[in-house]
Amino acid sequence: MKKSILVLGLGRFGATLATSLCQLGQEVTAVDANAARVDVVKNLVTHALQANVSDERAISQLGVRNYDCVAVCIGEDIRASVLAVVMCKEYGAKYVICKASDHLHEKLLYKTGADKVFQPEREGAVRLAHSLASQSVLDFIDLSDEYSISEVRLPASWAGKTLSTLNVRAVYGISVIALRRRGARIVLPWTPMSVEAGDELVVIGSNEALAKLDAVK
Repeated sequence: MKKSILVLGLGRFGATLATSLCQLGQEVTAVDANAARVDVVKNLVTHALQANVSDERAISQLGVRNYDCVAVCIGEDIRASVLAVVMCKEYGAKYVICKASDHLHEKLLYKTGADKVFQPEREGAVRLAHSLASQSVLDFIDLSDEYSISEVRLPASWAGKTLSTLNVRAVYGISVIALRRRGARIVLPWTPMSVEAGDELVVIGSNEALAKLDAVK
């Protein structure tokens, strides 16, 4: 399911997040006060706008309530990021994530209303993009430009079937390397084993195959 995501701040992290989300098929509006930064991403995202994201009038005109998520990526400016979070919440943003420069900044952002705060050294932009774009991905490890490991919720249509019946390697181009059931992890599940609603699968495959898996219901 496509999400609409507003990215505020197009430094290196924000630009990477915005373009990665767009590559994953999401609808992305990218905003920065710097015209040169906007120009760099304008052909790589759905919409690119020049605006001062710490200005209340600009925030009000962006229609933040219409987006599934607002990502505030201006962690180098503590005051600006705090103002952006407060104003986004005041104007009805459903879910606000924010970049922090350190632990104290992170605590401050949570206190001002951010739903999730991240620090770049702990969460890469591409990993975060996969987390936001997916309906089912619980965790994501980037192995290379083409292959990744994901922990995903079991598609409802798979419940009650065995891994051999599903034939996931041939049909979906992925391999199941582990399974988590009711919090307990079973490593290398055997193929006659039936999967149950609520199971979480650890799978490995190409990024293209994992993106297609996310569409399976």
